[in-house]
Amino acid sequence: MLHSMTGFARQNSESGAGALTCELRAVNHRYLDVQFRLPDELRVKETELKALVSKVVKRGKVECHIHLKRSGGESGDLAIDGDLVATIARRLDEIATVLPRSAKPNPMDLLRWPGVVLEPEIEADTLFEDSRVLLEKTLTALSEMRRSEGERIAGMLAGRCDEILRIANSVRERMPEVLAAVRAKQQERLEKLDVEANPERLEVELALVAQKLDVDEELDRLESHIVEIRDALERAEPVGRRLDFLMQELNREANTLGSKSGDAETTRAAVELKVLIEQMREQIQNIE
Repeated sequence: MLHSMTGFARQNSESGAGALTCELRAVNHRYLDVQFRLPDELRVKETELKALVSKVVKRGKVECHIHLKRSGGESGDLAIDGDLVATIARRLDEIATVLPRSAKPNPMDLLRWPGVVLEPEIEADTLFEDSRVLLEKTLTALSEMRRSEGERIAGMLAGRCDEILRIANSVRERMPEVLAAVRAKQQERLEKLDVEANPERLEVELALVAQKLDVDEELDRLESHIVEIRDALERAEPVGRRLDFLMQELNREANTLGSKSGDAETTRAAVELKVLIEQMREQIQNIE
């Protein structure tokens, strides 16, 4: 089952320290790149949190933001560091003696001073456990979104595979007609020259032309690659890189088909194949 590399998920939960929010954003990337923005209390646990992400996401750039909105405590009291406030007040008095015309400090400005308002202590292990559970929940939501997008892409790829096979079959069915037209054209040229050709030599020349125009091998490989693509679509593990390689192989066969083209219809078929392959390649860039 395909998974897209792009997705977004957001989940909330309550912790003893306050309200927790976890956001995950995933975009395309050649490898797995996980980046975190965490509360200070969780920074020492970043490696463990990354390991949780890597169990679910195998490829892509993932940005994880865990935000903690601290609770104000059950009583709603505001804890102040009185000693720090007293120290600040003394220093302000000293400044006032030097700058007597300076404005008196606003008490609200003092509350914004680092360390004046005492934050309630947080139990780091409890916060980590709550964050771990929330992250796993968010990863589940992200995975579901990526799986849903992967299903849509898989449907598009399957449809393009059917169209490629249809074109390949039409080219194969037309090849006898193309070779007959080449034979008739050669015979017409001889008639215009009003010369009698050696039948054996003519057959040899026509055989060489037929060999040059033969595209059975290219069509066989096209069909073989389609079988591999369909097999990859059913696999459980990430197949983005494998599919990208198969697109290169399909494109190579389409180019060869175009270079061997014996008529306008075959050339048009080669162009249609390249358009379909490019559409598939663009979507495969999103596959994990």
